[in-house]
Amino acid sequence: MLLQILAIALATAVLVIGLYLLLLEIQFRRRPGNLLEVTVGTWQLTVKERDRYVLVGEMELINRTRRLEIMVPEVKAEVSLFADGSLQGVTTQTRVIPHHPDADARADDYWFAYIVKIGKRTRVEVQVEIQGADLSQLKTAWVRLHYTTYGPQGRIPKVRHVVVPFQFPEPEASKNWRATPSAEVLPIRTHLLTELDSPVDMVRRYVSPHAKAGDVVTIGETPIAIMQGRFRHPTEIKPGWVAKRICYLFLPTSSLATACGMQSLVDIVGPVRVLWAFFVGAIAKVFKQPGVFYQLAGEQARLIDDVTGTLPPYDQFIVMGPQNPQQVVDHIQQETGLAAAIVDVNDLGAVKILAATAGVSQTVLEQALKKNPAGNSDEQTPVVLIRPL
Repeated sequence: MLLQILAIALATAVLVIGLYLLLLEIQFRRRPGNLLEVTVGTWQLTVKERDRYVLVGEMELINRTRRLEIMVPEVKAEVSLFADGSLQGVTTQTRVIPHHPDADARADDYWFAYIVKIGKRTRVEVQVEIQGADLSQLKTAWVRLHYTTYGPQGRIPKVRHVVVPFQFPEPEASKNWRATPSAEVLPIRTHLLTELDSPVDMVRRYVSPHAKAGDVVTIGETPIAIMQGRFRHPTEIKPGWVAKRICYLFLPTSSLATACGMQSLVDIVGPVRVLWAFFVGAIAKVFKQPGVFYQLAGEQARLIDDVTGTLPPYDQFIVMGPQNPQQVVDHIQQETGLAAAIVDVNDLGAVKILAATAGVSQTVLEQALKKNPAGNSDEQTPVVLIRPL
């Protein structure tokens, strides 16, 4: 009897301590911190020669904190290149040039510590010069702007990632129509979609030349999320008490089976909801009712893709599900006249329709996409045009 009382007391103490730690974590994460936003900016190739490229980006640093000035003592850039062949002999050189509203840049390119005042912003120019014997094989540049914020939470190193494509396939290159019982489908090849793209512009460029009245354009949920900038590098994620423990209890193939993958969900819906979904889901499994966790934790729990889930360089990132998918498809239809849908499809024949414009038959979409014509490898065909029979 005494042992049972001690066991109950110990379990209660562990639960109370756990809840206390959880509350401390929630309180800490809600503190304002160094909320300095770095925009993706605008990027263009100002020089594109056979042996020399010059890529220039204009970015902004914006202080989003309400009562705190943020110091930026350090900024530098680095770049990785992706190509169809070897990059041997190809060299890169980067420059970061400040364009502060109240101070001039130094001639020696030294970044002097700068204070971004409350609600204010400053501009940064990033130059990437690429040289090599033949640069026509270059496909993409992955630019990392490393910057350090200094404020109430100390000195915090951060990175702003920007992916810039160099190659753009011709829209006419997509001609491989395929027959299905309910529709003809056309996988459409695009350039590597990035945060610099918009769904509407992408549809106009690659889909409109093939489309007819009554067609439906379907876009994968991951490319939409990438265009919305909904991806995070694991180095930017700080797993908390909940994520570090709950992740061990998921299948290794799940995107929530890592501390950073789980923390991505915690950051979206909160630790209390994740814990609640886990405990109720665990009880439901005893009664042979799987999937309850995902129902309670919200749609993002199913849509998060952990690293290796997509094409390079996004294979290094955790990609969340798209935001406001219904607004996205409605905007596509409004601007292009095409019915649209955002879908999540895999090679196992599972088709999930996240959002679709009015009048689109979900049955037709499911039948047309069942064999996953877009593919899950490196096809780079994130869009499928469906022509119902």
